[in-house]
Parts: sequence; structure tokens; C-alpha cells
Amino acid sequence: MDTITADKSNQTSDCLACPSCDLVFDISVLQDGEVARCTRCRHFLTIYRADELNHVLAFTSAALIFLVMACSFPFMAFKSSGLESVMTLPETALKLWGYDMPGLAFLVAAFIIVIPAFILILILALTGALKLERHNKWLQPTGRLIFLLQSWSMVEVFFIGVLVSLVKIAKMATVVMGVSFWAYAVFSVLFILATSALDRAQCWRRIEALNKS
Repeated sequence: MDTITADKSNQTSDCLACPSCDLVFDISVLQDGEVARCTRCRHFLTIYRADELNHVLAFTSAALIFLVMACSFPFMAFKSSGLESVMTLPETALKLWGYDMPGLAFLVAAFIIVIPAFILILILALTGALKLERHNKWLQPTGRLIFLLQSWSMVEVFFIGVLVSLVKIAKMATVVMGVSFWAYAVFSVLFILATSALDRAQCWRRIEALNKS
């Protein structure tokens, strides 16, 4: 259900400007599950969920567990002509380092492991504080950093690239997907769910409410 009400309130924490056309709306009237879209350009503004923090905490905690699993077990094994090579997820970056490509190795490790893990830890800290309704000075900078870093995470891009590569590699060798491969697949889904479930507008609304309390 789309719900939009033009802003007539003095409570700035309940006001949201459309990022596309700058029309201002009052989002305090949203009920659980209702979506707000701009009446002028139909740009998505926010969706209100009463249990949003519980969903985010669940997705984030599960994603971190599966990421640890993905880094702890074999990712893939290649068999060809009687030879077998086993590779773990961290070794995808270490192999590049060994081929004298430290810059690329750093970027791969950062985009597929370090930055996603850092984002999840920040989300866990932020949503935990919001859930407990504790005001902290670090809530605002943490929120900004989370939404900034989301564009630098390449979790789904990496996994899609792996799937595409499997089509070519399968013609040259027998490929065995390890526990880490399936763990990272689940992690990719959970990571997307965790980041998408954290609504930007509702997050800032909760932070501003704690700042005023």
C-alpha cells in the first residue's frame, strides 16, 4: 500500500524530502508494512516495518556466522589429470598476491570479505543500540558509514562472477564445490537481506528520536 501525506508538521524527524524532486512529506502516518512514494515523481521514499530491527539483527547475525564458515572451509577443489587443487576463500586473494599483484589482492579481499564483514558489524552495533533505545554519539557517524560502504561491497558481483567462471572451468577440469562455496552463497543472500531491510529513512528517524530523548 502506498501512503503519502504532505508535511504539515513541525517535527522535522518525521519529514522526508524526495531525493528526486525535493518534495517534502510527513512519514509519521505510515503503518506497519506501508510504503511511501513521492506523489510527484513516484520515487520510493521509505517502508515502515514495526519489527524492522528484529529482522535486521537476525539477518546480520546469520550472515556473519555464514561468512566465518565461508572463510574456514574449502571453497572449491579442481581435479584434472590425476591432480587436485583445493582453494579456500581467503586464498582467492592470496593467490593474486603470490602472482605479484598485491593491489588487486587487496581489493579482492576488501570487497568480498573485509568490507562486507565490517558493514555487518556496524549494522549489528547500530541496530543493537536502537533496539535497546540507547543514545550514543557514534550512532550518526556509524549510520553514515554503513550507507556509504554499501556501494563498495561486491559480494553478489563476486559470487555471480564465480558462477560464470564455473561454466568455463568445468570444460577443463572437474570442479567440486566445498562447504565454503555453499556457505558464501547463503551469506550473499543474507547480506543482501540485511542491508536492504535496514531502511535509511526509518533508521535516521529512530536515531533522531534517541537524540531528542
